[in-house]
Amino acid sequence: MSNAGRDEDREARRALRIRLAAPRGFCAGVERAVRSVEEALAMFGAPVFVRHEIVHNAHVVNRLRSMGAVFVDELGDVVAGRPVILSAHGAPPSVYDEARARSLMTIDATCPLVSKVHNEVRRHVAQGRQVLVIGHQGHPEIVGTMGQAPISRISLITSIADAERISPPPGAIAYATQTTLSLDETAAIIEVLKRRFPAIIGPHRSDICYATQNRQEAVKKIAPGADLVLVVGSAHSSNSRRLVETATLAGAKKAMLVEDPEQFDLRAIIGAAVIGITAGASAPEELVEILLTRIADTTPVSIETIDHVEEDVVFKQPLMLAAG
Repeated sequence: MSNAGRDEDREARRALRIRLAAPRGFCAGVERAVRSVEEALAMFGAPVFVRHEIVHNAHVVNRLRSMGAVFVDELGDVVAGRPVILSAHGAPPSVYDEARARSLMTIDATCPLVSKVHNEVRRHVAQGRQVLVIGHQGHPEIVGTMGQAPISRISLITSIADAERISPPPGAIAYATQTTLSLDETAAIIEVLKRRFPAIIGPHRSDICYATQNRQEAVKKIAPGADLVLVVGSAHSSNSRRLVETATLAGAKKAMLVEDPEQFDLRAIIGAAVIGITAGASAPEELVEILLTRIADTTPVSIETIDHVEEDVVFKQPLMLAAG
């Protein structure tokens, strides 16, 4: 081997190996929600109001805010005559009732997979079942889901311990789940419920959305043997936090969230030989590119994309926008 060839071989061995998970980043529900705000601004002009963050990512929210979106906590803050968009996380029926009472121009950007869970809960209640919902207390999606049933007919389960001690009223019971949970943790909770209540009824297909499942399975492929896994995503994002947990359980020595790639302290990768990178379902790909560029500017890298599955899911726009 020539001296040049040996130098290239040594350089390749010194390069930081980056395993890039695929799929990663935006899911179809987030794409739909963000596009809904953009199209509403184009159709109606600014301001367009959005109830809560359209998705859990500050970069996305700030970009839409700069375009004229106004994010509010309550419908009472919406200016009469201006459109209001309901976020991808969904909302309880009381929000729709208030919007109708105020004659607000409402655009529903609820993810169709969240709407599916809402429909399941209402159907179970209509058929006389008590509903147990697995999810995280206070998460906007759970607030919307719990609101689909009278408080006496629905209970929240946040852990295996909850599943072990819950005592629903006598009669038929069913369960539903938040769409952005850990697959493994949720499976363990469901196992407890099925052991305690053998006749419990669950969804025909998992309530955990395809994108959450795919991103968790993809991170399981990049984590084993990795010194560090970086998950681009917000601390407010349930699915992003689950990716951090999944990476650690799948064999990464360490995993951490990267909320702002521009501000990420690159000292975190010192000493690492192999790192994995992925992104939560509400994180735009441009943030992954920024992180990769910053890393590559400081050290030689070799990048390998690890494919799990190709996603081709697309959701139709809300009717009001589709009609326009």
